[in-house]
Amino acid sequence: MDAISLEDLALLDVLHRIDQGVELVHGDSAIRQRMVESGLIEDDADGLRLTAAGIELCKSLQHRVAADAQVEKILQERAAAEAQAGDARPAASPT
Repeated sequence: MDAISLEDLALLDVLHRIDQGVELVHGDSAIRQRMVESGLIEDDADGLRLTAAGIELCKSLQHRVAADAQVEKILQERAAAEAQAGDARPAASPT
């Protein structure tokens, strides 16, 4: 499984900011428009808010980030165990 892409991380960041009511910066207008067109957010008189699809995508991306972190932790633990096992092996004596 590939690690989550930078684009997905950026999308998750924007979804979080919208969900928390943080004002988007000027450079976010293009992504905001694409998110409205794709049905991830609503932009009306009440401001920006996530749609059901936006909430589900946000949850999915959060699970992906958590899974990637767990995989990284497991890989580090395995590498440490292998290094420790390699240090514990006796060196072969020349005959």
